[in-house]
Amino acid sequence: MMTNGFEPRLNRTRGPELVLVPRSWEDDRGAIDDLAMLGELKERIRTVLMDRINPAVASRMQRKTLHAEVAKLVSEIATEERVQLNKPEETTLATELTDDMVGLGPLEPLLEDEEVTDILVNGPFDIYVERHGKLEKTGAGFRDAQHVVNIAQRIASSVGRRIDEASPMVDARLADGSRVNIVLPPLVLNGGTISIRKFPKWTLTLDTMVQQQNLSSEVARLLEIAVRSRLNILISGGTGSGKTTLLNAVSQYIGRYERVITIEDAVELQLLQPHVVQMEARPANIEGLGQVSQRELVRNSLRMRPDRIIVGEVRGNEAFDMLQAMNTGHDGSMSTVHANTPRDALYRLENMVMMANGNLPLRAIRMQIASALNLIIHVERMRDGIRRVRDIVEISGMEGEIISTRDLFTFRYCGERSDGSLEGVFESTRMRPDLVSRAAHYGLELPLLEVLGIAGG
Repeated sequence: MMTNGFEPRLNRTRGPELVLVPRSWEDDRGAIDDLAMLGELKERIRTVLMDRINPAVASRMQRKTLHAEVAKLVSEIATEERVQLNKPEETTLATELTDDMVGLGPLEPLLEDEEVTDILVNGPFDIYVERHGKLEKTGAGFRDAQHVVNIAQRIASSVGRRIDEASPMVDARLADGSRVNIVLPPLVLNGGTISIRKFPKWTLTLDTMVQQQNLSSEVARLLEIAVRSRLNILISGGTGSGKTTLLNAVSQYIGRYERVITIEDAVELQLLQPHVVQMEARPANIEGLGQVSQRELVRNSLRMRPDRIIVGEVRGNEAFDMLQAMNTGHDGSMSTVHANTPRDALYRLENMVMMANGNLPLRAIRMQIASALNLIIHVERMRDGIRRVRDIVEISGMEGEIISTRDLFTFRYCGERSDGSLEGVFESTRMRPDLVSRAAHYGLELPLLEVLGIAGG
């Protein structure tokens, strides 16, 4: 059978398969690459199919139903166009077309891969993922730069945002809660950048994190006691170090009957308590109107009778209002901050408070921080790709002009295994913290001392 100037040929070296060759294939130098030609044939089918489908109707159909209809059309069009596609190729093309119409195109399989934690699109043909803490390039790709723009606009419109040349940057989230950042030309020169931090399908517990070597059982127990004792906790670390994951894990020890208000730039927290109010900041629209900042939400939350306030990430002048809340009876509040060390986290808080109120003396700012915060948990993604709790530091007051801290736990590096993973231990400094009196109020004094290795001390 002839197919538009091409005919099937048996490849005797690789087994039976369809190889597209010129009608006059005696001259091997005239052979056309079968994969390239197959791509062209698929593109023809794609063009014809898109002309026959009403996108508005397709977007309202269930994915499974739409896939079945698309698969049927692909088969019909392939027959009409006299293009030979086997069943797996038809199914693959139907899946790609369905993903283009109601999904995220070539990113869909990566979103379904449970081992992938981050998806990084650097233009249409350059897509990386993070697995087990390490980046690797994938074979996935978009058709062209416009395809990247189309998917980016679909993501933005799904959360009521707009992205185009006039507004080429946006933060958004997918239907499953995954966080997305998009930057389009002219701000980038590669056709478009999409960065997705995937939303885990289940919430990690501290027990699971112990199994994954993110922390030790003693550290996990200390964090549980800290939350049950209603300490004000700040989790610090670099980008992608696991701050939000740890915040989710420790929040599971918040009491069932407490009213928790969460405030985030883009909702990521997955609290399991029954009484949770989630608030999300809103950026300005294209006219520059309608913005609601995290600071306004923190202020408003104080009028909502919260037992605890959780700020997903403090990054600006809302730090001042968060510290005010911690200092005015909202014990047990928590937040995260980008920083390289626990001490850097304190410096960042100082700077953010100055952004909100530049008239405050530095000593007054430091006194406010020292009285508001109880504990800093510092996490780090180490070179073996594993995210670990590196330090747990108690804020112990002021010494002159400086905020005084006390190390409670630290990760000590011991060496490297043959598989490249780091070997180390989580060590208690065996220092008696000021937090003992707070833990005693909740009947947790002895467990705290046992965890720190100073029972009876």
